[in-house]
Amino acid sequence: MVGPGSTTAPSNGSVVVSTRFTLMFEVFAEMNTTSPVCRWSELYGEHGWYLISVQSVSDQHTRGISCTHSVDKAPVNSYIPLLVAFAILVAVTLMYFLGSFVSKLQCTEEYCHLLQHKCCFLVFHHDNSASESTRTEVGKPKRRRLLSLDTFRGLSLTVMVFVNYGGGGYWFFEHTPWNGLTIADLVMPWFVFILGTSVALAFSAMLRRGVTRIQLLRKMMWRTIVLLAIGVFFLNYGPADGPLSWSWARIPGVLQRLGFTYFTVALMQTCFSVKDVEKYQNGNWWAPVREIVLYWPEWIIIAVLETIWLCLTFLLLVPGCPRGYLGPGGIGDDGKYPNCTGGAAGYIDKWLLGEDHIYHYPTCKELYKTTQPFDPEGVLGTINSVVMAFFGLQAGKITLLYRKQPLSILKRFLIWAVLLGIISAILTKCTQNEGFIPVNKNLWSLSFVTTLSCFSFILLGLMFYVIDVKNWWGGQPFIYPGMNSFFVYVGHSILGSYFPFNWEMKFPDSHAEPLFQDLLGTSLWVFVAYFLYRKKFFLKI
Repeated sequence: MVGPGSTTAPSNGSVVVSTRFTLMFEVFAEMNTTSPVCRWSELYGEHGWYLISVQSVSDQHTRGISCTHSVDKAPVNSYIPLLVAFAILVAVTLMYFLGSFVSKLQCTEEYCHLLQHKCCFLVFHHDNSASESTRTEVGKPKRRRLLSLDTFRGLSLTVMVFVNYGGGGYWFFEHTPWNGLTIADLVMPWFVFILGTSVALAFSAMLRRGVTRIQLLRKMMWRTIVLLAIGVFFLNYGPADGPLSWSWARIPGVLQRLGFTYFTVALMQTCFSVKDVEKYQNGNWWAPVREIVLYWPEWIIIAVLETIWLCLTFLLLVPGCPRGYLGPGGIGDDGKYPNCTGGAAGYIDKWLLGEDHIYHYPTCKELYKTTQPFDPEGVLGTINSVVMAFFGLQAGKITLLYRKQPLSILKRFLIWAVLLGIISAILTKCTQNEGFIPVNKNLWSLSFVTTLSCFSFILLGLMFYVIDVKNWWGGQPFIYPGMNSFFVYVGHSILGSYFPFNWEMKFPDSHAEPLFQDLLGTSLWVFVAYFLYRKKFFLKI
């Protein structure tokens, strides 16, 4: 720094700055001072050139340092490719619904019958009734399939594929560095919520068919083993990594977390599910809340699990870190706790699994310059993953108990959403970083679970009303990957680095080509799911 009266020659320098976040700049006159002479914050645009000039000012009136900043080259509008893609998507959606409307007109039906074109009839009537279509394709079950749940699962999976492929390079399609939420942070919790709802519906159907609890136990254990095995040994590395080595193999992972979560909620449902719930509809004072009272042992288990999470998170003594630390470590918190990334969650993973067997590139590494490994699918966060799935289990029970009363289902979904939203507001104090427990996807904090469960109840309720109650929408195209979710998830993970899902881009620094590549890859998997749907192929484990 060149101070007032200094004879040191001025110098120039250049630096690349992030355009993802608002940056704060501070200029100090001397190394040991604590008060900056200049301070400003700004969100800089992509591919822009900015000039910051720091000069000594010395005249008869003033003496000090002045800071000026200007734009040498205007940044590009990085959102144009996204707006174009959105416009195309809206146009295709409008055309689809317009075609569906035209197909229902009497003149259209008479014209098709008159020409006797069977193919025309099939095209116009394929989506006339979503429930008819699904029952024709999948079969005719005794109870109507909950299409909104398949659609919700397919929406979550489609967004997951898109963000895993890169999300066009936009920051809001990437995971947040630490506290807060982006679009990418929504999909995994939604998937966990849906898992819980699916367990409630599937296990209830199997019990009605006469499947014993021992058979349910064998089935869920097999499914858990398959999920864990695929997660650890199949999706743990890519062809470029060479032979799998235990010295660096990552033990936690997405499928591993789903496997443990599924096992826990499925075990609870197997042990404590009630076969005949119809007899509890009337005659008891607790009948309006029977979805809670009838399953009181499960609530006790969840309360114990959450107590364990809270005690370990806030009371466990982590060497070199304050109790209850929830920060990213590194240069966060003014660099006071550089080796405390994740607090108790990170410490437990390193103690149980070893540093070589957890994730070494957490989302906080770039922004906070962390040096410690931290796994977002770690042990402590899996407890709250079970809690998230339990809220989904609750949604499934509500759907089963009030299946003949759609309005009651919607009311209860709304009540749960409001309650969970209030809990989130209290825990976070409606702020990103200043609450008791901030929303944090890396930690799967309690507020993260309640917030995303609130969103899940609202979104599932809306889809249930539009798809299953009013039949305004058949769930296309999301229902197709939703009914083959395991195949799409494993397939996109294995083949994501191969053509046509990926290629060497000519303009990787722009958003247009990466966005086109990621949208194409995602669309191909939706098409594959549709093809398998037409062929009646559904991969189950």
